[in-house]
This record gives sequence, C-alpha cells and structure tokens, in this order.
Amino acid sequence: MLIDLRSDTVTQPCAAMRAAMASAEVGDDVYGDDPTVNALQDVAVKLSGKEAALFLPTGTQANLVALLSHCQRGDEYIVGQQAHNYKYEAGGAAVLGSIQPQPIEVAADGSLPLAQVAAAIKPDDIHFAKTRLLSLENTIGGKVLPLSYLQQAWQFTREHQLALHIDGARLLNACVALGLPLQSLVQYCDTFTLCLSKGLGAPVGSLLCGSQAFIQRAIRWRKMVGGGMRQAGILAAAGLYALEHNVARLQEDHDNAQWLEQQLRQLGLEIVGSGAQTNILYLQQSAETAAKLANWMQQNGVLISAAPLTRIITHLNVSRQDLQHVVELWRTFLQHQQQSN
Repeated sequence: MLIDLRSDTVTQPCAAMRAAMASAEVGDDVYGDDPTVNALQDVAVKLSGKEAALFLPTGTQANLVALLSHCQRGDEYIVGQQAHNYKYEAGGAAVLGSIQPQPIEVAADGSLPLAQVAAAIKPDDIHFAKTRLLSLENTIGGKVLPLSYLQQAWQFTREHQLALHIDGARLLNACVALGLPLQSLVQYCDTFTLCLSKGLGAPVGSLLCGSQAFIQRAIRWRKMVGGGMRQAGILAAAGLYALEHNVARLQEDHDNAQWLEQQLRQLGLEIVGSGAQTNILYLQQSAETAAKLANWMQQNGVLISAAPLTRIITHLNVSRQDLQHVVELWRTFLQHQQQSN
C-alpha cells in the first residue's frame, strides 16, 4: 500500500464513515429538504456561532460563492499572494464574477500586514475598483494565524468598512493547534469556509458559514455555478461523521509532522522556517536531488511532492510507523547519494 505524503486531500473514508453514508436519510437539497444536509449545516451553525451554513461540493466552489456573495462586478478583494483563493483556484472570482483581486505579500507568520492592507485599499474614486473585502487564509502553508492578529484584523475591517472572509480549508487544524473551539476563531470574521475532505477525512464537501442574509445570497450563487445537489445527504453524512469523530485526532497529524521534522533535521535536511506548526512541513533541496528523491520514493511505495521547495503533509492515513519507514528510506537515499558523489 502506498504511503502518500503529497496532501491531506488524498485521505480515504473509513469503514464507519462509509457505513454512515450508506445509511444516510436523504431528500432533495435544492428544495432544502435533505435532512442529513440540514443536520450538517445545523452542526456547523452550533460549532461556529454563525447564523447559517451552506454545504457545497468543494472548497474551491465555497470560496468562489463567498466572493460572489460579498462582491459585485467591479469590486475588489485584498488577499495574500500565496492564498488559495487567489493563486490556486483558476482565477474564478475574476473570470466568473468580474471581481478584481488585489494581492499583497504575506508576512512570515502567514498574516497580511494590516499597514500594507490599508495602503492597498482604494479611495472612493471613479478610476478604481471598490475595495469590499479582506480575505485571509487559516491555516496558510500550515501556519496558524495568531488569535491576536484575528482580533486586530476584525477591528481593522470594521474601521475601514470592509467585510472579512476566512478561507478555512484547514481551520480546524488551527483550532486544535491553539486548543480553542471553532467559535473562538470565527467570531472575528463575517464569513468562513471549512473543508471536510482534507484532514477530516470526508471524500468531498465544504461548508460556508455567515449571516442568514449572506447565506441566502450564497444559495443563489451556489445554484448558478452548478453546486445545487439533490440527494446530497449521502455526502453530508460523511461530513457529519468527520466533525463528530475526526477533529480531536488532528493533533495526531500535528504530532507526526513534528516528529518527522525532528527526524529529517537529524538527517541533515534543511527545514524551512520554524518547522511544522500543524500537519504541513516544508524543506529545501536542489532540483537535481528532488528529482532523484521523487523517483526513489515512488519506487519504494512513497508518493511525495519532491521539488526545490518540498511540501510534506501528514494525515489520518499515514501512521507513525509509516513515517518511520519513510525516514529509513530517506536515510538510505542520502547514503546512496553520498556514495555516488
């Protein structure tokens, strides 16, 4: 069986999750009468303290619907250069919503410096797009945004008449790392997304949460971009199982990433920054070494996104025993490299 360290998107639903999906009570969610979807959305409301929630098939669509619901044609959102909903979602907001992104550089801790955000806000002038929204990502590159920063960003957006959205694809990883419930973090935003198909282990699905009025707009946009599903309770059941059983265990992924970091440091590898805060670890190596490493690992049953900047992600389908095997493979690879030089 392959050990896949490319992403936590590769997680597989466990037998109990599959059983919950198979036995899910369903209805037509476009009519709003799928009981399992409604139950999942109710759980999200309870956990977050927001007024309403919406189940969508993907995180990319959830972010797109959020941006479309916040902004009109010709509006602008301020976002990080490396943010997923700017760099890795095919320009959907610009292409489908005529919404202009204003990217700025991310600080070392993953935050967007508020002084730079302030400088990027456009004046009320016919020459400029209207700045409507600040979009943050938590976690970003595995880094947890500090609670104090979230508080400051919330106050900043109130003062500048901006909405605040959080792309929370791995937001529960941030909660576990900080030892705080979800509501403690999302009280400092207007809206947020939450991905169910990464470390939480569901096969598909994301949630978008916000005010009742916002979610009513989002329902229309979800339909328009093709996200109105019918008997979606089969999928929502996986999300319910994930929220009930797979949140606390994210700590195991964090512990495994930190253990792996220690082992790779001992092998003399160059770890980027302060290492693993959550379940994501980066290391630097030459392009030549990366290409050889990728082949070596794949030949030995390990998938890794080897590159000059290599990202490794731990998740529920990778055990400590698996990682011990990876370390031994890496050690042997480095020995062979030294012998050939």
